[in-house]
Amino acid sequence: MLKVYQLQNGGLRGADILPESEIPTTSLWIDLLNPSLEERRAVDKFLHMELPSRADMEEIEISSRLYQEDDGIFMTALILSNSESDTPKADVVTFVLAHDRLVTIRYIDPQPFRTFAARCERTSHYANKAESVLLGLVDTIIDRMADVLERIGNDVEAINHEIFNPDAKKPIGAKDFQGVLSRLGMKHGATSKMRESLLSIGRVLTFLTQAVEGKANKDVKAHIKTLTRDVQSLQDHSSFIAGKLSYLQDGTLGLINNEQNNIIKIMSVAAMVFLPPTLIASIYGMNFKYMPELDWFYGYALSLLLMIVSGIVPYFWFKRRGWL
Repeated sequence: MLKVYQLQNGGLRGADILPESEIPTTSLWIDLLNPSLEERRAVDKFLHMELPSRADMEEIEISSRLYQEDDGIFMTALILSNSESDTPKADVVTFVLAHDRLVTIRYIDPQPFRTFAARCERTSHYANKAESVLLGLVDTIIDRMADVLERIGNDVEAINHEIFNPDAKKPIGAKDFQGVLSRLGMKHGATSKMRESLLSIGRVLTFLTQAVEGKANKDVKAHIKTLTRDVQSLQDHSSFIAGKLSYLQDGTLGLINNEQNNIIKIMSVAAMVFLPPTLIASIYGMNFKYMPELDWFYGYALSLLLMIVSGIVPYFWFKRRGWL
């Protein structure tokens, strides 16, 4: 889909453009979502430059994601989509500043793009320059990531309370540790993708600072510096959440091990308690012909008494030693 945004009625109005149609010369922001080959060629022809392909966007080398060519600044970052769920999707999005226009190439539709597009229609704040549109879009992406990090932090705190709350109604042995580990793993995966996205956005902002040096006005530079600080603070917060998740995973595994050790201890003690009675029963269960106790009138009662006493004595001894 090819969509262009032009200055109209004090804001940026978006309109879908067919590949065979002419792209308006007043377009300030050109958004390519899952572009076809014809749409890419139409934008290439309009800008007199070649846009990166999806294979180029997916290159992991910094030189392939951040570069200047043909009077254009090409920046590729990893952006999260479906971030409101526990399984967000991360994909590359390319931002191109060329000939006083912003071009975005993406194969996902994250919420910040829709939010920013609606915001552009209500205000003329971003209608001055392509740099303002780019920074406003990045600002919206960072705000969204901050909201997601806050939600993840709240969820992690709830899991922490569920694991270590001493006033919980369920005893430790009755808790669903398998479900807790599963939720912790999902939160850890979401946080890892968040950190990777923040790292790529931070690199984009650093590269943009160098690319616009001597060209951009003070407001643009100040905005870039503010966004860089925001990204750094979110990176620190995501590192804190990742550390807490690792601690909770270790703590949960420790509780599982303790619970398993308690079970093994109880089974071991039970085996030791029943071992002497079993020995006595085995002795008197032998089928030798000459066993004096077999003909004794009180032999059966005495053997039962011996088995009971031999079971009770180890039990109280273990209990006194604090092993139960």
